[in-house]
Order: sequence, then structure tokens, then C-alpha cells
Amino acid sequence: MLGTLLGRAAGPENVYSHLSVFTEVLSRIKSEYVEEPDMQDVTLGAVHGLLEAIDPYASYLNREQYEQYARMMKNNGKGGVGLILSRRVGYVSVVDAIPGSPAARAGIDTGDMIEAIDGVATRDMPLAFAEILLRGAPGTEVRLSVLRVRESAEPQEIKLVREEVRYPPVRSEIIQEGIGHVRVQSLEPGKSAEVARHLERLMSLGARKIILDLRDSAAGEPKEGLELADLFLDEGTLSSLRGQKVERQEFRASREKTLCRLPLVVVTNRGTARGAELAAAALLENKRAEVVGERSYGDAALRRPVPLDDGGAVILSVAKFYSPSGKAVQDTGVVPTVVAMAREPVSEGERAIEPQAELPLSQDTILQKAIEVLAKGARLVAQETTGQEGASPRPAHPLPVPGPRP
Repeated sequence: MLGTLLGRAAGPENVYSHLSVFTEVLSRIKSEYVEEPDMQDVTLGAVHGLLEAIDPYASYLNREQYEQYARMMKNNGKGGVGLILSRRVGYVSVVDAIPGSPAARAGIDTGDMIEAIDGVATRDMPLAFAEILLRGAPGTEVRLSVLRVRESAEPQEIKLVREEVRYPPVRSEIIQEGIGHVRVQSLEPGKSAEVARHLERLMSLGARKIILDLRDSAAGEPKEGLELADLFLDEGTLSSLRGQKVERQEFRASREKTLCRLPLVVVTNRGTARGAELAAAALLENKRAEVVGERSYGDAALRRPVPLDDGGAVILSVAKFYSPSGKAVQDTGVVPTVVAMAREPVSEGERAIEPQAELPLSQDTILQKAIEVLAKGARLVAQETTGQEGASPRPAHPLPVPGPRP
């Protein structure tokens, strides 16, 4: 199994030199470990470690798991709990809970760790298999053991009822005189056209400045994020897609698609990922908008199942999306021009509220900062913010991340 994986990744000479080290380590484990180990488990653990070292979204699936995965991908209408997942320090980690979903209503948030699903530990569990376990018929229950990143070190047992998860609609309003606010919490196909209709409505109501709010927008397609950015850009590079065996693509803005040329601020947080990150990066690096909030998650890649000789498959990132300046968004996320942190909950009652629940403007520190940037400019606001100048933004992942991302 490991030879199959390495054989696809490098030339023969390189592969054999790496395999000789691996084989020697296996031999030492078998002969000198305190007790004779199950070598199948040892090898499987090595495969999971190999994949996680290069790609937190990668999974090895055996034949049975891969068949389940293929059925899941064909059955998009199946019930779920609304979690978008990654892997951190060996466990399944939450990128985002889709707003309004069972997971979001239970208060599960970006960075939380899923320690077990229906009593099955997620340590070294293939990420794709965790997604399979979370799917099921609407109305059925699934039990999660969740370590909340913002709370105590003890995991909490949470029971969720699966349902057909619906993506939240685009919402918009005039929040102050002349300032239109567009809230986009998912970017499935067709969402950029929905945003366009809201922009037209806001401009007809007299909006002279726009806040594009992409907080907790992790679901959907990367290319839909590029369509979103194109609504605001006359020209320039939006992104590029590059991989070893994937033909390089460059995505450019089209003047014919430009809808809004008003002053613009984009708002992001730790739950901003995928297409939303690409939109934020394109608008920021083309100097079309300032970005306010928290650094985005860092999840912008093309993933495919790579079949293996044993009937299983590796789900792997085969190409990454790059920002106009050439940064791999998956590696760095999008760093805001002006960092603004979400207000932490101050009571147990507040902690029980869905993380993405709308706050009144008076309590929404990130949105207030975006309004301030529209009024004063990013440079002045950054200078006025205590500790802002020269400070590093809070990492998108509060927990340690082993090794580089793909």
C-alpha cells in the first residue's frame, strides 16, 4: 500500500531510497518494540501520517470505504449535520458549520475538534470517512464528542439530528446612510448571480459604499468566488490554478461582468474559506478593496480521488489556487488589511448561541471596524487601533498545525 502511494509521487530512485528507510523502521518496530505490534495497524498509521504531513484534507480509503465515498458523492440529497472538515494534530477539525445547520445550532464553531463520531475515535480516521459517518437519512441521530476550542479542555457530548442542510440565502440592507451591507455565507453555484441582484437593489436604494461580508462562508465552489470578485473588477488577474498534473489555468476579470464600482470593504473571519477566500484575495491584491477582520482559514485547492491498486483510493489535493500575487491561498489564508477580532462571549448563555448568529451592529466589532475603514481609510484606522501597526493577526487555526500545508 505505501509503495503504491510513493510510486505515484516520485521517480523510482527516490522511491526506493525512501522505502529503504521506511522498511528498516518497520523492521525495528517489529523486532524491538516492547510488545509485538499489529503491523497492519502500524502501516495504516504510517499512511495516514504521510498524507497529513503534506495535506490536511487528504484521506486514504480502503476498498469498502471508497465504495461508500463514491455512493455518498452521488447522493447529494442525503442528510447531514452541516460540518465542513479538515484535520489538525491527528484529529478531525471544523473549518466551519454551515449557518442554520444542526451543527451550527448546537454551537459548533471553527477550530473545534471532533474527537469521536458515534463512539468511534477520529484519531487517524480518514477525513473522507468522517464525512461519510456524518451523513445519513434525515431524522437520524449522530453523537459527537467535541472539544471546543474557545472553552474548557474537556470534550462535550453533543447529539445532532441529521437533516437536509440548506445553504443560507444572501441578505442585504442599508446599515448606515449610504452604506450597503451584503452578507454571503456560502458560494454554491449561482450565488454570485444572487449577490448581483442584491447589489443592484442596494444601489437603487442609494448605497454609495459597500461592505461585502464573507464571514463564515466556507461552503461552495472556488470558481463561484471568482465570479463574485468579477462583479467588482474591470480587469486584472483573479486567480490561477496550478498542480503537477493539472493544466495551469489563469482566471481574469472581465469588464463585461463588472456591476459595482463603489468603494468596497470585504469582511472575513476564521470561518472564511474556499471560494470566499479567493474572492477576498482577488479584490485585495487588485487594490479594489480593503479586507477587515480575521485571517481566513486557508482552504483553496482542487481535490480528486486517485484510485489505487488495492481497490481503495487517496483523496488528494491535486492543484492549488493562487492569489494574483502568486501566494497559495491554502498555505496562508487571506491576511486582512485591518485586523479586527470578533467579540468573545462573556456568559454561558452567549456561548450556547449559534456562533454565526447575527449580532446587533453595536456589538459587531468587526462590522464596526469595516464602517470605520470606509469612513477614514485603512491606513489611518490601522494606526489608530492599539497594537495594530506591525502586529501579526491571530492565526486562523488556534491549535498547533504539524508540518506545512500543501
